[in-house]
This record gives sequence, C-alpha cells and structure tokens, in this order.
Amino acid sequence: MKGDSRTKKSILNVRVNLICYLVSLVVSFFTRKVFLDCLGKEFMGYTTTVSSLLSFLNLADLGIGTAIAFLLYKPLFDGDKNKINELISVFGYLYRIVGYVILGAGVVLAFFLPLIFANTTLPWFTIYFGYAAFLFASLLSYFVNYRMTLLSADQRNYEVTGYHQIVSSGTAIIQMILALHLKSFTLYLSIEIVRGIVYSFILRWRVNKVYPWLQSDVKLGRRVFKKYPEITRYIKQIFFHRIGSFVQFQTMPILIYAFSSLTSVTLYTNYTIVSDKIRNFLSGILNSTNAGIGSLIAEGDSKKILSTYNGILGINAFVAGFFSTCIYYLITPFVCVWLGTEYEMSNLIVFLICLQCYLALYRLATDQFIAGYGLFFDIWAPIVESAILIGSSIFFGSLWGLEGVIMGPILSTGLVIYIWKPVLLFRYGMHLPVIRYWFLFLLNILPTFVGYFVARYASEMIFSRDWISQGWYNWIAGSCLFACMNFVLTAAGFMIINPNMRELSRRMILKRLSKQ
Repeated sequence: MKGDSRTKKSILNVRVNLICYLVSLVVSFFTRKVFLDCLGKEFMGYTTTVSSLLSFLNLADLGIGTAIAFLLYKPLFDGDKNKINELISVFGYLYRIVGYVILGAGVVLAFFLPLIFANTTLPWFTIYFGYAAFLFASLLSYFVNYRMTLLSADQRNYEVTGYHQIVSSGTAIIQMILALHLKSFTLYLSIEIVRGIVYSFILRWRVNKVYPWLQSDVKLGRRVFKKYPEITRYIKQIFFHRIGSFVQFQTMPILIYAFSSLTSVTLYTNYTIVSDKIRNFLSGILNSTNAGIGSLIAEGDSKKILSTYNGILGINAFVAGFFSTCIYYLITPFVCVWLGTEYEMSNLIVFLICLQCYLALYRLATDQFIAGYGLFFDIWAPIVESAILIGSSIFFGSLWGLEGVIMGPILSTGLVIYIWKPVLLFRYGMHLPVIRYWFLFLLNILPTFVGYFVARYASEMIFSRDWISQGWYNWIAGSCLFACMNFVLTAAGFMIINPNMRELSRRMILKRLSKQ
C-alpha cells in the first residue's frame, strides 16, 4: 500500500471521474428521451420520487461510512492489516444494524404508498414492485457492499466510480432497448434489481482481489466496537452536518410532488439533470484545492490566508456566475431541442433553478476555509437550515406551487450559508470583521451581471433566442457564440475588480507552465 503513488492515484481519480462524467452525461441524454417517450412522464416522475423517499431512510447511515473511511487512512498508510480488518468488521457490524433498521422502516413506509401516490394512474403492482426493487438495491449497500469503503479510503475511488459507471451505463442502455421494443414498466424495474446484484458482485470480486488478506467478520466487529470510541464521536459530528446537504438535494422531488404532480417532478428533473451534473463536476474541480488550503492555514500567515481566500472566492464567483448564466440562457432551448417544447418550463422556474446552482458553487470557497480551520462546532446550523428549507417550501408551495417549493432551498441557503457561515469563518477563523466578506460578495456579483446582459444583447443582435431552439445545429452555433462572449466579458470584469484573483490565476498558470 505504501508503494503506490498517492499522486498517481489522485490523478487517476480525476481522470476517471472526468471520463465517467462525460459518459454519464451522454448516456443520460439519450436514455432519458427514450424513457420519457416510451414509459411516460408519470412513470419517470414516480421513479424519481421513490428514490427520494428511500433516501430519507438512508439517513440512518448516520455518517458511519465517512467516519470509518477517515479512521482507515492511517492504518492503510502504515500497512496495519490487523487494524484494517477490525475497522471493516466494525463497519460491517454497524451497517448490518442500519440495514435492518432501514428494512423495517421501508416495510412500514410501504403501507403509506396508497396515500403518497393517491393521485397517480400507474398500476399498483408497478408502484409496489418498483418500491421493492429500489429498496432491495439500497439494502445491498448495507449487507454486501460496505467493504468498498476500503477502496475509497485507499485512494482507489476510481475503481468504485469506474465499475459503477460501467454497470449503470450498461443497464441503462439495456433498459432503453427494452423500453423501445416492449414499453414494460416491470422489465425496467427488474433491470434495477439486476444492476444492484451485478454491481455488488463486481465490487466483492475486486475487493477480494486487491485485499486477499481482508477477513471482515460481523461477530468480530461487535466484539471490538468499544475499542474504537472515536467512531461514535465522529458519527455524531458528521451526521448533523450531513442533514443540511441531504435535505437540500433529496427532498425537492417529494415536495414538488406534494404541491403539484409526478409530471411536474419529471419536468423539473429534466432541467436539474443538466444543472446538477454541471454543478457536481465543477464542485469536484473547485474542491481540488482543499489540501492546499489546509496547509496554508497551518502556516499561520493571516495576510496570505486572506489574500488567497479573496482570490479563491473570486474564482468561485466567476465559475458560478459564468455557468449559471449560461445554463439560464441556454437550457430551455436545449430542452426544447432535446425533448420537445412540451417539456419547457417557465422563465421564473428556470431562474430559480439557476440561482440554486449559483449559490451552491459560490459557497465552496467559504466551506473550504471553514473546513481548513476545523470549525465544525455549529451542529445546530444544518438543523436550522433543514427546518427553514422544509418550512418555507411548504409555506410558499401552498401559495405559489412549484415556484414556491423551489424558493425554500434558496431561502435556507441564503440565511444559513450566506449569513451565518461567513460570520463563523471571519469571527472564529480569520478573526476579522465579517463586513469584509459582504463587500467581496457584492463586488463579485457585478461582473456576472454585466457579462451576462452585454453578451445576451450582443448575441441577440445576430440571432434570436427562439432561433437556437430550432435544431441541434442552431443550438450549438448560438451556444458557442453566447458562451464565448459571456466568458470573455465576465472574466475581464473579474480580473479588473479582484487583484487577488489576478495574482492567484497568474501563479497557477506559471506553475502549470513550469511543469511542461
């Protein structure tokens, strides 16, 4: 384990993630069109809603996987096979308990399906069979797949990601072919079960091949659990901070369905499938500086820390602004070309989705520095964030429907992430007045607005927005023109107003050139 290059593994992780992202994007676009045409909007909305319902049950995980992965780092580095066996055994023991809890809760939840899906026209056999299929796939993680955490902790996440993408893409293509020829809900859901079994078999085979000495035993895990009290401590801390992000991204389909319909869930997902994949991909790139930030903070040079934060905040703001405005301007024409005009949503809903994406990307710099300082004592924050999200989504949803539901996560993010978190960072980390953050925050918004409106005005002097909705050639040509102008204008604006971003970008470019 020591002989493997950490740098090599990190680069491999990035490459595999990039390849899997592109493959996932292509497969999703092709298969979703077929699924919507052959299986219908209501069925696809049902699968999204059921997945979100079961994700609530997965909160019983409590952050155990993250805690165990953290504790595995040192024994993996030291080659301590005995400790690794003990930790994986403890993991198996805890996950076995969680699995039984989720199974019991899943059975109880099944009795409420007639109430949850009271307005659907789907057959009840399909509803219950689909629910059982997704529940079975979820339980495999707790009873069979828990050992894959060792691959992730050993910087072999590229294997987990790669095998997952191969199985997911392969089964999606099979589902697409069956949907085209047979249009069967049951076959689609049966493939979900097969996918879970095949993925579990591949992971088990790979773990046994890479770690032939691994002997995980649930009984051993039960005996040695008390030997590792830090597991319980880490689980408590991680669990509370997982709640906010979980509620932020998993409750929306359920809340949308509660105040509209399964069809609305499908329409909403058509837009977020694009914005979420872009957001996740960009988050992975922007978060690549985590280790460097931790090292910088350890040096203790407060002036350098502040200038670096200003620069990274500027880069985050630029990336968030550029991609969010491009999504806002181009996604509706894209959906019209991809799926048809009947899947188009209102400009207000699109704006709210893009605002969510913007806020999710802009916050990353503050999150990184909070993690670098180790400021995790505010376990109340994710609870308050979740309460605001659910409460405001229900309140505004009852008033304005889908638009009101989407306002919930925006309000919760604004109040907790953009008001409290800067206070946490500047007061307890940097020991500076938080007014500095607000000045930077407002200043970094300006280039985004200027770049977007100038690029939109200039591009619409050449073609109309309706024109780019009339075929793939038009959309590609129009998108390239708008995106290029938006990029140049927004980047120029940021370089002018943010000297720290200028300097940080210059150093990154010079460092890259020096390696070539």
